[in-house]
Amino acid sequence: MKIGKVFVLVALASLLTPMKVLAQQANLDTLLNYVRDLSNSRYEGRLAGTDGFLDAADYVVDVLQRYGVMPYKGEWAQYFETECNKIENCTFNSYVNANDKQTYVLGRDFCCAGMTGRGYADAAVVFCGYGIDNAAFDEYADVDAKGKIVLVLSGTPNFLPSTVTDSFKTLRDKARAAQRHGACALVVINLSPSCPSYEVQGSVYSGELPHLPTFPILQPTRTCGEKLLKDELMTLQEAVQNIQKNQKPQSFHLRKHFEIDVNAKYHPASLTANVIGIYPGSDPKMDNEYVVVGANLDHVGMQGTTCLFPGADDNASGVAALLETARMLTLSPDQPSRSIIFVLFSAAEQQHLGSQIFVSNFTPLKRIEAFVNVSAIGSGDSIAVLGNKHYPKLWNVARRVDSTYCSGLMMKSGKTLPKGDAVAFDHVNIPSINITNYKGLRHAHVPSDIVENIDRSFIVKATQLLFETVLDLSFGEYQGRSNASKRIRFDR
Repeated sequence: MKIGKVFVLVALASLLTPMKVLAQQANLDTLLNYVRDLSNSRYEGRLAGTDGFLDAADYVVDVLQRYGVMPYKGEWAQYFETECNKIENCTFNSYVNANDKQTYVLGRDFCCAGMTGRGYADAAVVFCGYGIDNAAFDEYADVDAKGKIVLVLSGTPNFLPSTVTDSFKTLRDKARAAQRHGACALVVINLSPSCPSYEVQGSVYSGELPHLPTFPILQPTRTCGEKLLKDELMTLQEAVQNIQKNQKPQSFHLRKHFEIDVNAKYHPASLTANVIGIYPGSDPKMDNEYVVVGANLDHVGMQGTTCLFPGADDNASGVAALLETARMLTLSPDQPSRSIIFVLFSAAEQQHLGSQIFVSNFTPLKRIEAFVNVSAIGSGDSIAVLGNKHYPKLWNVARRVDSTYCSGLMMKSGKTLPKGDAVAFDHVNIPSINITNYKGLRHAHVPSDIVENIDRSFIVKATQLLFETVLDLSFGEYQGRSNASKRIRFDR
């Protein structure tokens, strides 16, 4: 990772500003340029453990350096290892007779599970509902899956207790069940309400290890799933309805055969990194106290040449807000008293591994006054700030800042907990909030998450809230953990 010359811009001199006049304002063009760059295909969906991700990390380092942010303790990169599966190609066909094959397109009709195994399968197909083989609800009991490709539904039925369904929630869970019954591959129809029926939905985390290296796992769209069950014993809609209505397995053998060929290269310990920079505080008595600002840089990657997950809203939008906050801090007449730590997390799509690594290795942990996470601020009805259940004092800072400068906060959210990368900080009692969207990111991990679909007004307002909140927290008035001296923002 690059470590270049730091260019420190001189803060602009300014007269005291009246209430509600912004010293610095988030720039829409700058934000969109960041999002456009990071969601470009050159970074191949920013999958943690790939060169595409590390190239994106170099990009954000270049931007942070431009705005006077320095590498933390002389190093930008906090390296660690994570499992990574690079899916180089996949073909998927169905047929009744050898001369009537229906070919499906990777990225349009289906995608692979993030941790699919490699391999080739050409076999008869059996539908096994949700893929459960628990004694209380065994969808393999009345069919023979040996040597066949198993077709199942995503998720689990809501009428079964968690004691039955907990072992069948993830793709690897379902694949292990199919493998126990002798199947050679698994096809999981995506019924997720967070995804349109016509669009593929990518993933990285597929469930707990061990990896199934030679067991292919595919995920067709609901629209494709309807085609796969066309002219069979039940349509897709009938199969879902019959399981729900009868609360009994509805498994059956298909007339069709499937042909699957997956070329994937799995690495159990691939190198990735968090990016960590510091904007030093201006007060010698407080510069060893920290406000940490975080956003996950990784996304769910690219499969073959036809299936790119750009991740514009998730989470190039959050990264853009973090970078813009660095720019605005540099130009602000108010300079932070506490030091600001900027962290771009990797492997958030793998159970937020990067934030766990950061918390486990950041030595002056007790000097962190607050953690502010920003994610998916490119769409939504209003801004949500999560975390008021555990940290009302910190949440109130964001609420007060919003009422003064932004007026975009959704106030009827009830008691919320920190989520995503903030969970690791919450676990060690560091006050944490998430700036995100309310009723946004309806279509997560899809190819249509592109810069053209970013809500221009929303991303500017959320970025302004992030900047103003971080700057406010950098003064001694807010004391999350320490007994710092108090400094007042006279111009606000």
